[in-house]
Amino acid sequence: MPALADRLATIRSTPDCAHIDKLTCGLEKESLRVTPEGVLAATAHPDALGASLTHPQITTDYSEALLEFITPPGSGAQALIDQLDELHRLTYRHIGEEFLWVNSMPCVITRDDAIPIAQYGRSNNGRMKMVYRQGLGHRYGRSMQIIAGIHFNFSVADHFWEYLRRQDKSPLDLRDYKTEGYFKLIRNFRRYFWLLLYLYGASPSVCRSFVQQRQHQLIPVGDDRLSLYTPHATSLRMGDLGYQSNAQQSLAITYNCLGSYSESLCRAITTPYPDYATTGIRDDQGEYRQLNDGLLQIENEFYSVIRPKRTTKSGQTPLTALNEGGVEYIEVRCLDLDPFEPVGINAGQIHFLDLFLLFCLLEESPESDTAECRQLQENQRRTVYRGRDPELRLYHYGRERAAREWGFDLIRQLQPLAHLLDGNNATDHYRQAIARETAKLENDQLTPSAKIVAELQSQNITFYQWAMNASRKSREYFLNRPLNQDRERYYAKMAALSRRQQRQLEAADQKNFETFLADYYRQYQCNATPKNTPTNHRPQ
Repeated sequence: MPALADRLATIRSTPDCAHIDKLTCGLEKESLRVTPEGVLAATAHPDALGASLTHPQITTDYSEALLEFITPPGSGAQALIDQLDELHRLTYRHIGEEFLWVNSMPCVITRDDAIPIAQYGRSNNGRMKMVYRQGLGHRYGRSMQIIAGIHFNFSVADHFWEYLRRQDKSPLDLRDYKTEGYFKLIRNFRRYFWLLLYLYGASPSVCRSFVQQRQHQLIPVGDDRLSLYTPHATSLRMGDLGYQSNAQQSLAITYNCLGSYSESLCRAITTPYPDYATTGIRDDQGEYRQLNDGLLQIENEFYSVIRPKRTTKSGQTPLTALNEGGVEYIEVRCLDLDPFEPVGINAGQIHFLDLFLLFCLLEESPESDTAECRQLQENQRRTVYRGRDPELRLYHYGRERAAREWGFDLIRQLQPLAHLLDGNNATDHYRQAIARETAKLENDQLTPSAKIVAELQSQNITFYQWAMNASRKSREYFLNRPLNQDRERYYAKMAALSRRQQRQLEAADQKNFETFLADYYRQYQCNATPKNTPTNHRPQ
């Protein structure tokens, strides 16, 4: 594979720069609904927002109170932000006195079992989603599941993949070449994503109620005994208090190819795990406690910072879709909500993510091994708790190096890409994004995590008070900008259609739930290895 500089030089000399700038992106943004007192809302998902099972843009994640907004795939950063903005304005029209919590780490939690699990109706698909969430609650506790974040979906145009395939003189067909390329991107992303935790981490502190009866290494913020943090923390959401699982530490997935990835996850889903077998699949009354007793109920339970993805058909598992069609796009899962931004993210961050992911795709990406996986897990742990420590050192191919110096090195490597994309579009968006993130490396007090800690200390308020104030301001911001009548009618029709589609799904079910589950899980036995995978890409 040519060096990155050589790649870019060749691309620059190609008509239309080989369509390198034809990027498709999408956002999935989670937000908790909370009461005016800052407690998790116990109300049902608002009927005016449609059926969460079938609505294409407004759904729920783990909890009935954890909203998820989904933008259609698009190519413009500002268009994605505008779409999220519109969904927020719509939602505030229909949630009464409630408001959306602007932080990733939750509001005040009274009891774990008081957190309402999302409801999806009587269809087999809806019931499966509910049982899966019940299983997550039994396995990890419900409070961990209401941490909010932003997922960033990313793909490049087939024209560009075809260009790269010709340049590499690859014998693979386009589908397999793309899949191999996306796995290279994923390996590099895992090596470098610590930088995103530093730049965008926005959960350095939590309310004490979140860690009640849990072991932790946090300390009080000054004299405030109700707020906990570590002085150089970046994203507690991405640490052992967030979406982490000790049981899953045994899954040291290398992402060297689709075959080994698929085989590892299939094994984790189909092999009983002792602790979860003890929980049992059903209770004494025959009601489901979880979908299965494997290490994973389904592949979505694997808490990875990035995933290979493909759009699924009805009844199809994500792994079946990947094995049959190859990787279509990747999903970045390590982004906190930025409470300083109205919708939790801004266009400049999207531009930087574009650059970062293109760099991960084009940079050489040697295969990984179990030892490197363990070191990358350690890098994540260190960055979560000490990311802004100027003395922080991280592993890079087996050797430790200063994190800050490494960050500047990565930024320098992104600069030619920024010039290329800006030049091809007659803008300076990407160079501006580079400048903003360089400033954060030069001064860590510009990072969201540092700004939050500074405001807690300077205003002498708790995390809860700070987040409440920010959430109230956000509510006013959106309520003061109502949608026009045409957009209200558009979303009302979309909501009505989603409710009708849910009723149709429920009426169309011909199988009982047990048969439906058996048929679904049978796919994991049949798809441990992708179809038509080249022999040199078989699991090792």
